[in-house]
Amino acid sequence: MRTNLVNPGANELRYEIRAIVGLAKKIQGLGVPIVWENIGDPIAKGEEPPVWIREIVKRAADDPKSYAYSPTPGLDATRAYIAKERNLEGGIQITPDDILFYNGLGDAISAIYGGLHPSARVIGPNPAYPTHSSAEAAHAGSPHFSYRLDPENGWAPDLEELERTVAAHPDIAGILIINPDNPTGFVYPEETLRRMVDIARRYNLFMISDEIYSNLVYAGREMKKLASIIGEVPGIAMRGISKEFPWPGGRCGWVEFYNRDKDENFDRYARSLMDAKMLEVCSTTLPQKVLPEVMSDPRYMPYLAERTAAYQRKSALAKKILSEIPEVIVHTAGGAFYMTVVFRDGVLNDKQSLEMSPEAAAIIAPHLIDAKLDQCFTYQLLAATGICTVALSSGFNADRHGFLSD
Repeated sequence: MRTNLVNPGANELRYEIRAIVGLAKKIQGLGVPIVWENIGDPIAKGEEPPVWIREIVKRAADDPKSYAYSPTPGLDATRAYIAKERNLEGGIQITPDDILFYNGLGDAISAIYGGLHPSARVIGPNPAYPTHSSAEAAHAGSPHFSYRLDPENGWAPDLEELERTVAAHPDIAGILIINPDNPTGFVYPEETLRRMVDIARRYNLFMISDEIYSNLVYAGREMKKLASIIGEVPGIAMRGISKEFPWPGGRCGWVEFYNRDKDENFDRYARSLMDAKMLEVCSTTLPQKVLPEVMSDPRYMPYLAERTAAYQRKSALAKKILSEIPEVIVHTAGGAFYMTVVFRDGVLNDKQSLEMSPEAAAIIAPHLIDAKLDQCFTYQLLAATGICTVALSSGFNADRHGFLSD
């Protein structure tokens, strides 16, 4: 090419959660059954939306209007429903004009970071959900800034480290939280959230809260959404239906803008995201159309409670089994359907190996070159047992060795 075609941030785009699938399929070709612990797709894991939700979708699909474009920000009635429900929860009050629909939160994440000025950075958790960390790093062409979630302290964020990093890097413009967290399952206590919002207030930052799992919080844990504690700090909350209905293939997510009137620059940024969406015309119509009817149905919250109770039982069982291994740190999740297992320092070394067939060993051998220690473990675990999971250090931008349990 006469000029370089590659974006400077291209090397920051990594998503090992999906990248390992190709390797797993090669192992599967040897006749090894694969246990998929990397997907995050409830449907692929055997769940089905209940019949009553599917009936609502069927009726909507029979309406010819479901095949039309929606208004660019989203269907008027759906945005009005979301704004009303949000306002009933208390905290910040919004209007339908503060809501913008996307084709899933992956689309929203790409837009949010892509719409930032190249010098404006967002600091996020470590371990990091790679869609956030990769998109943020790619937009800036530089490694992602992060604050540590501490496995020695139940995955609570290190707020002193967060503030030190914010203070040391004036280009940090925003703080990201994922609540409940992916991949640790940590649910942020209200006091922790308030302290993080206070850091944002004192350093004139905005907040992003990915709340895709906010209705999948376990009994005994209190979920506080960003809207309830943000005060006058500008912010963005992110929601969707992929995990709740569940309907990941519907590609339906939205963002909510808070306190646009409190900061002119933040308001201009929000308007730029809406302007960019106009170039795409709109997001998928059918899922938006059914959202109010499904979420307002009296069966919806009991249905979610039944699902989260099942996740909680599985999380407790996994914690019980894995806690018998002294070489790892594991905590019961507080929400979503993930856990993160951390190897204690010094447990892994480059002399360790698992027994596997010569054919499987040959498939993974090229991937072990220059791999991190927990990557070597996950590749060998896949080849030896068919369990497909993701290394913490490479898959989640983490500074500890471990793996994801889905």
